[in-house]
Amino acid sequence: MTHEAHAGQDANALTGFLTEFKSFQMELKARMTEQEERVAALGRKSAHRPALSGAAEAVAPHRKALDAYLRAGDDGALRALPLEGKALSTGILADGGYLVDPQTSDRIQGVLRAASSIRSVATVAEVDAGVYDVLVDHTDIGAGWTSETGSLAETGTPQIDRISITLHELSASPKASQRLLDDSAFDIEGWLAARIADRFIRAENAAFVSGNGVDKPTGFLTYTAVPNDGWAWGSLGYVATGTAGDFSAADPSDAIVDLIYALGAEYRVNAVFVMNSKTAGAVRKMKDADGRFLWAEGLSSGQPARLMGYPVVISEDMPDIALNAMAIAFGDFGAGYTIAERPDLRIMRDPFSAKPHVLFYASKRVGGDVTDFAAIKLLKFGTS
Repeated sequence: MTHEAHAGQDANALTGFLTEFKSFQMELKARMTEQEERVAALGRKSAHRPALSGAAEAVAPHRKALDAYLRAGDDGALRALPLEGKALSTGILADGGYLVDPQTSDRIQGVLRAASSIRSVATVAEVDAGVYDVLVDHTDIGAGWTSETGSLAETGTPQIDRISITLHELSASPKASQRLLDDSAFDIEGWLAARIADRFIRAENAAFVSGNGVDKPTGFLTYTAVPNDGWAWGSLGYVATGTAGDFSAADPSDAIVDLIYALGAEYRVNAVFVMNSKTAGAVRKMKDADGRFLWAEGLSSGQPARLMGYPVVISEDMPDIALNAMAIAFGDFGAGYTIAERPDLRIMRDPFSAKPHVLFYASKRVGGDVTDFAAIKLLKFGTS
């Protein structure tokens, strides 16, 4: 075949390809135009109804069902809802309670985290069981130097302790009149969340500080306090101010310095002071030798005040300054105290016990205990 024949065949093939490609482009353009017209038609239809986000549409049936149960005790809608992992509002419990929907539960938990002082600095673990075990290694392994040819002596073995935190039931029982519940303008979920959160905050704060461990968490102040020089695992070490029921009149800030350095260096990095407002009022008047206040307010809104560079957490359940009172705690509470809780919140409606009011019984399970006795030190207002 001649060179001219080959060239002719190539030209014909190229012409055919271009024709097919142009046809494909026209068909694709037609389909895109058709699709755009369909989208525009759907947009015109949706413009005549309120726009709802996908999340709102998904949550609405559960919120509506919960609202009907809280207002009128109608649990038919709750029972009809599917038991899905995402729909935490519909789990029917054996005792007749219902798990609160995620939005309401998140509001309560959010308030607890923001307002509960010890909770804000402690370790918080969510568990499914009734007991939460913490394994603590508070000893050290042995070590020794040896030469290349020398024999290696056996070293000490670390010991691991198990600390079991039992979860206890915390409950609140606010009430409302049926007439108020019948008012559709009344935000029943918001009101219920606020009342439950307020009750839970006050109960938790008191228990985490001074709870005796009987049907409630164990507070860190309930453990035996010993002079820091004789501290041993299972107790909390303290530093004395040297003055009965007060700071030293000559050098009041010396006790604060002693308290800071009684804590190990590994814990001081994340350490905070814990005291009540009355004690904070006395401490913030302290000055150094140059007349500068030791207390510094937070640099921005929401930031804690600082004492000698360490954050101050205000817990009204800490004792006032008094004879032999442990009125100030200093430590790494993230390491020293652990709170264990179940993430679910249960609600039962009782329209009979307080007629004409309706009682709402809300409950959750929470526990707390000291998990590192070396991480918290106390300031004792006494001579020794």
